[in-house]
This record gives sequence, structure tokens and C-alpha cells, in this order.
Amino acid sequence: MPRAHQRFLVLGLDGGTFRLLDPLMQAGDLPFLSGLARSGLKAPLESVYPAKTIPAWYSFATGRDPGQLGIFGFMEPDGGPGRSHLVRTFRPTEAIWDTLSRAGAKVGVLNLPLGSGYPVHGFVMPGFFSDASDSFPRALRGEIEGALGCPYPGELPVFRGTQRAEWVGEATRAIERRGQAAAMLSERNRPDFLFVLFRETDRIEHQLWNELERPVDQIPDDLRRFWRTVDAACARVDRAFRADAGPAVTMVVSDHGHGAVRSDFLTNRWLAQQGFLKFRPEAEPHAGRHLVAKMILKSQEFRVGRLLGKPVVELLRHRPLAPIGKLIGGPSSFEATAPSIDWDASLAYSYPVPEGIYLNPYNRKISPDDRVRIVQELKQRLTSYPDAKIEVFEPKELYRGRNFARAPALLIRVDGMATEPWMDFRFERPLIRDRPGFFYGSGTHRMEGILIAGGDGVRPSSDGTPLSLLDLAPTILEGMGHTPSAEMSGRSFVDRLGLAA
Repeated sequence: MPRAHQRFLVLGLDGGTFRLLDPLMQAGDLPFLSGLARSGLKAPLESVYPAKTIPAWYSFATGRDPGQLGIFGFMEPDGGPGRSHLVRTFRPTEAIWDTLSRAGAKVGVLNLPLGSGYPVHGFVMPGFFSDASDSFPRALRGEIEGALGCPYPGELPVFRGTQRAEWVGEATRAIERRGQAAAMLSERNRPDFLFVLFRETDRIEHQLWNELERPVDQIPDDLRRFWRTVDAACARVDRAFRADAGPAVTMVVSDHGHGAVRSDFLTNRWLAQQGFLKFRPEAEPHAGRHLVAKMILKSQEFRVGRLLGKPVVELLRHRPLAPIGKLIGGPSSFEATAPSIDWDASLAYSYPVPEGIYLNPYNRKISPDDRVRIVQELKQRLTSYPDAKIEVFEPKELYRGRNFARAPALLIRVDGMATEPWMDFRFERPLIRDRPGFFYGSGTHRMEGILIAGGDGVRPSSDGTPLSLLDLAPTILEGMGHTPSAEMSGRSFVDRLGLAA
């Protein structure tokens, strides 16, 4: 391979945001990250849209935007109405480590969301989809678990407020073990390129943002301990990567940012109210659903309702009692409600990407001219919605690529992402401003993520000009002595790092 200018370590903090990291760095909780920021480049990193784990990390890996990859969320349509499947790989598109591997560089990938590992000159340990996903080489999982003396950490379990302390403790242990595994693999394999993803950061922020957004001295001790463990794990991997192996650059990056979720927008409920989505007359949604929804929202006006809401809902979600919840309220998910929809009359729906609105392919009466009219009418009504600021984009406005076979017709962003779009029919009205405390989490994604880069040859920079997540792939390739593909959507910033030849 061409002589590498540098080796590269990329540490992914899923959902990492300077809204949280800056105060923690100033408080002295994150000595490694703050030291890296002082000695190198610190800048906001703009995500792709939708700013979700799968399209964002796959865009980072390949340098291609979602429109080039044809990937717009966690799920993609699969057959008939209300059917979808998980997106499990970016392949056949090539990732930067594939390019490096083909050229002879040794590479390592740990915990990227993938259905399984695959052959490279090095190793791939997938994450997210299954605790038993095949690694490459196949013996890698056993090697890691032998060194750890315990199972390699998988995804955190579903959060339950009654088990908060145990859940945070499990997240903290997972960070520590993942850092230990990454350091061990780095020492044994000496990769030229290593990517390590810490997913637990995003999970913690989703569930406990209301505690993390407090002044630092009011953040609970176990959450500050969690972030100190993140910092220590990053430092441990960095030391192992640099040990006796030549010059190296370390990048700490996130796929998107994070912030408070203030409201929910039920897109399909809005589409139904506007007449774009229609139910069969004999199959209207369960009457009990509306009554229960009203009672739940009304209960949140009283202190006792707010106190009892979360434990009661968690109890009804627990497997043995889940049928009771369905019996009382009826189905609410889009999948469960799909048979009740009049697919011959409906014009649009939202599924399986929550930020997306799809034109109904099962209504054969919609002509090409109708499609143009429906899209324009949807845009006009959404942007003029009086109770929220809704931005509406056609895919061609967001992406360089045009791989739109599975793309929504429109993508929406509500209240700058402080209002989260949902696809279900939990409540009778589309916009839930007085968000009950038992709704999923208190945090949600934002467009602005993080970049902190330092190491050999990287010059200190106080320029806070934002960069794009798509800029990382060409930068890493050029920094390692390769010419980035012209098909990549981003642009290299090696000169800003001080690594330009």
C-alpha cells in the first residue's frame, strides 16, 4: 500500500454532544477528551438526515450520503403494507477500512452496527443487532471473552425506571469492558486503522437527558461516573493503539448530537386527520384506544397521575401483563393497525422511517401527476401547520445520491428535532405538547455532533467552523496516503488538521 502518513484511531461516542461534554470537561471529569481538544482540533460535526444511528454511521463508514446508500433509517420497506426489516449492512458499498484493507493495511472494527462480520485484513466485531453475531475471524468473540473473563457486552436491555441504578451500572460496566476489549485487540493486532464504537452513550442520553442537562454539580454521581468511565476507556484504547507502533491520529466523533425531547408528533394521526390516510369503515381503530389515551393525558395534570403514570405503564408493558394493555387500549403500532387501513383509498402514510412520509404504492389510482400534486399539498399543509415548526424536504434536496427506490417521498423535521416524530396511533391528536413523563426517554437526537482530533502532526486549532460527518472518510483516507473516491459526498480536511503534504 502507499506509505501511510499516519495511522488512525477513531473512537465513536454514539450521540456525543458538546452540550454535555463541554461542561463535563470544564469540571475536570473528562481529562483525556479535554487534553485531546486542547492539543488538536475541536469542532461541531453536522450529521446526515435523518440523524439516526444506522444511516449516520454507515455514511461515516463509506463517505456516501443516505441518498447514495439508499438507507434512510433503521428499517426499510419489505413487501406489503406494514412490513419492514432491519437494515443490517452498508454493503456492497465499500467502507474506508475495506479500501485500506485491499491496499494492505491492517484494520480493526469493533461494535459497528452490522448483521455479521466479514473478511478484511484484520478483524470485524459487529455490534447492535445480536449478541451472537458472527465476527471475523469467527474465533474473535471467544478470544475477546477469554481475555475479559466474561461475555462481550451486547446492547443494553430495555430501560425501566424502577431499575434505573442497575441499568446505569450495567451501562458503565459495558463501557469499561468494551474499552478493555478494544485495547487488547489493538495490542495484539497492531492495526493501522481502528474504529471503536461506544453505543451506551446514546442510550444513557435518551433515557436520562433530564438528569444530564442539569448544571454539572447537580448531575447524579452515577452518571458522572459513567462519563468518567467513557473518558478512561477512550484513554485506554488510545494508549494501546499508540504503543510502539508509530505516529497516529486519534479522532473522537459522534454520529449525531443530543438534546431534550419536548413533544411528540404522531405523523400518521395527522395524515389521517388531513384525509391522506383512511381507515376501512368497518375497521376503525379500537374505540378503547381513544378513551384510554384521553384518560392517560388527563391524569398527567395531577400529581398522583404523574407519580403513578410511569410505573403503571411499565407494568403493563411487562410481558405477562402486556395482553391486558392491548385489551384495554387496542393496537397502536403501525404494523398492528395496517390491516385496518384502506389501502385502495389512502394517499400517504409514515412507515418505516419515522421522519419519512411515503406515497401509497398500493393505491393504483394515483397517477404520476397525482404524485406531484400530493407531494406539493403535503408540503404546503405541513409547513403551514400552526402548532409546530415543520421543515419539509424532498430527498433530492438533501442528498447528492439518487438511490431513492426505498426513500420516503418527503422527510420532516419538527421544532428543530425537539419534537420527535412517531408512526403509531397511541393518541387521538397528532401533537402531544404536554409530554407525559412515562413516554420513551427524555432525550432525542440533534444534527450537531462532535469532532475532537489530536495526535502526531495535528496542530492546535481554535477554529470552530462546523464540519460534516461525510468529511471524515475522505480525511482518513488522505491522511493515510490514499486518494479519496470522487463518489464520496464529503471533502477532506487534512489541511485543517495540519497533515496536508
